[in-house]
Amino acid sequence: MSMPAPIDLRLRQIRLEAEGIASYEFVSANDASLPAFSAGAHIDLHLPHGMVRSYSLVNAPSDGGRYVVAVQHDADGQGGSAWMHSAPRVGDRLRATPPSNDFALVEDAPHSVFIAGGIGITPVMSMLRRLRELGRPWRLHYASRSPRETAYADALRAMAGDDREVDFCFGSSRIDRLDIAAIVRNAPPETHLYCCGPARMIDAFIAACATRPAGTVHFERFAATSEAATEGGYDVVLNRSGERFAVAPGKTILDTLLDHAVDVPYACTAGVCGTCRTQVVSGEPDHRDDFLSPQEKQANDSIMICCSGARSKTLVLDL
Repeated sequence: MSMPAPIDLRLRQIRLEAEGIASYEFVSANDASLPAFSAGAHIDLHLPHGMVRSYSLVNAPSDGGRYVVAVQHDADGQGGSAWMHSAPRVGDRLRATPPSNDFALVEDAPHSVFIAGGIGITPVMSMLRRLRELGRPWRLHYASRSPRETAYADALRAMAGDDREVDFCFGSSRIDRLDIAAIVRNAPPETHLYCCGPARMIDAFIAACATRPAGTVHFERFAATSEAATEGGYDVVLNRSGERFAVAPGKTILDTLLDHAVDVPYACTAGVCGTCRTQVVSGEPDHRDDFLSPQEKQANDSIMICCSGARSKTLVLDL
């Protein structure tokens, strides 16, 4: 498995959406048609120094002549947000991996309820815009620290109109937080529920949805909840080529493959985006990601090579 062929983009506009959050509008750098996307999709931007970062698309799928992403400045991040908030200029060119979607909208759901925290509003914006086009009912519960840090507030108010479909929640104290359990409890069984935000919000959402019908609960994480497997001490074998590499202490499987010039897709390097998902031929993975479901982890037939390791001495991958 290799990286999908990247596309060339040109930065057409930068806009401040809220305190610490900027949006970036990209168009084709060579006037070609951009690959289509569905609501909830993301693109992987190829940044300098080998950085690849996943950013959710904010615009509606019908708005197909451009890709719009929003990035929150994270002083504690790994460099992607800092670069996006300081270096790009209108007219600059960047490469991106075409859109993919691991947080897809169920368009024919009888009702949809969204819970978003902070920058977690980004994939939700595309979903709401799509549902509005379809005339489907929805409700949003949106938490942020303050009104000035709330991206897309005016756009959301305009979308909601007088139907009171948007519930804003400002503040960071316990008393100010959304009552996620109540939101879930009050949703009819056929409602599809979506959540994107900080780890604590996601964890509360998952707990509240424990008894919801299968297939109606959807969430996306932006940050890892576990440390990457860097203990090393095992071999990775590439099934197609027969190559064998020792994974040394301090290295992940992805690190090891890149060190040996093996072309593999990756983006977040934290086990949340799904880009590096790789099939396991034999051996036992040590799962450290937040992408695979418990059932998928138990099956042990795929692994996120950016953060997961091996419990067995040898791990054979379909590469």
